[in-house]
Amino acid sequence: MERNQRIATHDGTVTAVKKNIVDVQIVATSACAACAAHAKCGFAESKNKTVSIPSANWQRYHVGDSVRVCIDQSRGMLAVWIAYVLPAILMLGVIIGLSAAGASEGIVAIAALAALALYVLLLYLIRRRIESRFTLTVE
Repeated sequence: MERNQRIATHDGTVTAVKKNIVDVQIVATSACAACAAHAKCGFAESKNKTVSIPSANWQRYHVGDSVRVCIDQSRGMLAVWIAYVLPAILMLGVIIGLSAAGASEGIVAIAALAALALYVLLLYLIRRRIESRFTLTVE
């Protein structure tokens, strides 16, 4: 497998350089931003995001430099699971389980939201462990 197939990249601009950390601003665009008609329909979104990336070679970067931010695609898939798939499974499980048990719709809705809130709290509590699994690099 070729390296480009395993690595997801995004172009960005260095906004700050601190000891062992490079801050890079990237423009995240929606899929329709690449469409030829995006200027006319108005649905295309783009947002500036700044990411702080640990770097042993932080001295070689300067504010305004164009860089490429890279992450292993398998880590991207893990992020999708954590952010979308697991919470959806959790909520559906609570909804189906409580509905099958005969709970009222109000109770089911509150329980599903409570389960989601607990999931977010759990993610917050283990955020350092999760952050260590997502290593961005700068080229």
